Amino acid sequence: GRDRTVMAVPRGGLCVRALRLPGPRPRGCSGTPAETAPWSERASKGDRKCREGGAATQERLWPPYVRERLLRFEELKGRHDETLRERAAREGRPIRVRLPDGKSVEAASWKSSPYQIAGAISRRLADTAVVATVNGTLWDLHRPLEGDASVELLKFDDAAARGVFWHSSAHLLGAAMELLYAGLLSRGPSTETGFFYDMYLEGRCAPSGDFSELQRICRSLMEARYPFERVEVGRDELFQLFKHNKFKLRFVEEKVTTPTATVYRCGPLVDLCRGPHIRHTGQVKAFRIEKTAAVYWAGNPQMEPLHRIHGISFPDVEALEEWDRRQEEAKRRDHRKIGKEQELFFFHDMSPGSCFFLPKGAYIYNALSDFLKSEYRKRGFVEVVTPNVFNNKLWEQSGHWEHYRDNMFTFQLENESFSLKPMNCPGHCLMYAHRPRSWRELPLRLADFGALHRNEFSGALSGLVRARRFRQDDAHIFCTAEQVEDEIKGCLDFLRAVYQVFGFSFRLYLSTRPENFLGERAFWDLAEKQLESSLKEFDQPWELNPGDGAFYGPKIDIQIKDALGRDHQCATIQLDFQLPIRFDLSYVGKDGADTRRPVMIHRAILGSLERMIAILAENCGGKWPFWLSPSQIMVIPLGGNTEDYARQVHQQLLQAGFMADICLDSGSTLNRKIRNAQLAQFNFIFVVGEKERASGTVSLRTRNNQQHRMRDLSVTIRRLLELKESRCRNAEDEF
Repeated sequence: GRDRTVMAVPRGGLCVRALRLPGPRPRGCSGTPAETAPWSERASKGDRKCREGGAATQERLWPPYVRERLLRFEELKGRHDETLRERAAREGRPIRVRLPDGKSVEAASWKSSPYQIAGAISRRLADTAVVATVNGTLWDLHRPLEGDASVELLKFDDAAARGVFWHSSAHLLGAAMELLYAGLLSRGPSTETGFFYDMYLEGRCAPSGDFSELQRICRSLMEARYPFERVEVGRDELFQLFKHNKFKLRFVEEKVTTPTATVYRCGPLVDLCRGPHIRHTGQVKAFRIEKTAAVYWAGNPQMEPLHRIHGISFPDVEALEEWDRRQEEAKRRDHRKIGKEQELFFFHDMSPGSCFFLPKGAYIYNALSDFLKSEYRKRGFVEVVTPNVFNNKLWEQSGHWEHYRDNMFTFQLENESFSLKPMNCPGHCLMYAHRPRSWRELPLRLADFGALHRNEFSGALSGLVRARRFRQDDAHIFCTAEQVEDEIKGCLDFLRAVYQVFGFSFRLYLSTRPENFLGERAFWDLAEKQLESSLKEFDQPWELNPGDGAFYGPKIDIQIKDALGRDHQCATIQLDFQLPIRFDLSYVGKDGADTRRPVMIHRAILGSLERMIAILAENCGGKWPFWLSPSQIMVIPLGGNTEDYARQVHQQLLQAGFMADICLDSGSTLNRKIRNAQLAQFNFIFVVGEKERASGTVSLRTRNNQQHRMRDLSVTIRRLLELKESRCRNAEDEF
């Protein structure tokens, strides 16, 4: 093959020069040779500048294992391609490809790819697509189809496509990091806000905050248009391919449970990865390093320290500019900033990860709880209270101890091991089982607002979004198999009613049987059909999420969208076949048999109350709806003899249950007092003077500066109570 150019890096990681290694030249997506060593010309200029500036010129070559890894990959790729050619010759046949508009096109199995099909329709469609779905599964655009299929092309505005785009960008970043720092790459996933890659530097100092050189190399990789090449590799071959990287070997040991797995090449990087990926690095048009962080392998401080570099990328520069605008708005709306400004809550090192809710924050907290409790009563749920501390034998019986003990607060007491509960479901199983149950009691719907504790790593804590102590609107339904469908419908109606109050739109996902499922396949099939039937009758669009169910049962995941267009998963509806078995739950059937097994449904709508408060704060930007507002009414006297009347008005408002305050600051003008109340986001402002005192009225205005004529105080209070009790989102306009 032809010589391949890769980079040599100086010890300081500042100047780059070309080193020639044997191997095939990188090729573009069309199959023509791509630009070789895109950094070579620029690097030589950088070398000259470095030398002219008197900087050190001692150089450190690209890690030797990279050359060996590339050569090994090319050998595996050759065998893989030959296998595909043989399969295409042996099994190739005409196939039908169904498109989202209902049309069908002809293609050839093991030859035609989604990209080729898209190109036959529209070149722009093909070039702007990020990834495809084939029969509901994400699929590389250049990967051949294997049979008749339904194919959909996803663009960057699709959440799944963004995840693929950012995951591919993480590979691009990893390639540059390996070049510049010569460390061991660990993990490089996409996130909701971009991507990152972790690297082990083997005792060396972490890179400084100046990432101009790293970003320059990333830009060169983008310009080179390196294709993402997918190869299926035998498990034994993986140990040889990644023998120089202990972290990749751990992934092979722990994650690869099948005879083969996939690896992807992106320029000089070869990485263990399920994929899929974008077609080539040139699809990334805007790329930026965002920040760095120090983390540990698997989040465990006892393991190796890793250096994490975060990035963000887009298919065009305009999208990056829009992202920057959104990030600025997100900073302005950050719930931690709002919480401090409005004196809602704070955190303290004496109890890290646990929130201190101040009086105004406690009002929001309780208002949300009361709202859910009122809905529970309408829908046949009963509230229960369960202990905070359980013997660890309970968690062993439930199965949580095996998978979750590292995230539990555990302690010893009288030679027994105990933990603070991280979830309510095992306690509810004990409550169900404490006496015999009859079919007449089912469905039994138990709701619990008990405090939960999870031992999150300190680096994962993030205000109210990720806390160690929190409460959930947690409920569990015990029902017969025949009742499941109706109960699921009831749960869906429940979440729609709640989300309508907040003005949230939402999307539904049906997550089906995973590979590691427990139980009988027939029971899973029945449960999935029941969930699907409930979703169809719900008359709301939903998507299939195959293989993403919990190991104990299928589930419906719900994502809400906030005012900034961000998605949040709060609600969940999960079927559980395993806990009733583990706790030997039963009920006496209509025929008198006591061996019937109930089905358990896990259900939450708000999820964590703390996290929902954070979402609501950022969604409304601190302008709380009247019924939930911690600052509902400000009373402002005009001075003189009107202060006594203002106090009377204030007292009546408090007695009526409003969050009301009074401004008696004699050093401020009326206009300043009104402006301060509006900035503090009081929904309504009552101004009272001599006329109002004499007539028992108030002059009313809103935080949006809408002014109303004088109103009778008692009539005004009644109207505001109506707006509060109806949980009106725009009470200021409806008044």
